[in-house]
Amino acid sequence: MHAHHQTPAVPGVGDHHNATTTERGSFAVARCTCGWAGPARRSRDRARLDAAAHMAAPPERP
Repeated sequence: MHAHHQTPAVPGVGDHHNATTTERGSFAVARCTCGWAGPARRSRDRARLDAAAHMAAPPERP
């Protein structure tokens, strides 16, 4: 059984998003409190870049 680790992906989190990376075995996934999740990556750095791109995107309009 592997431990799941969460680390802040991007400093200075905005009001609507709180992105973190979660590790599952040899994969890292970026996830956000808004419900968004990036693809599973073998590279932790790439998962952090996915989170940063999500956080930098303009907010979706309802």
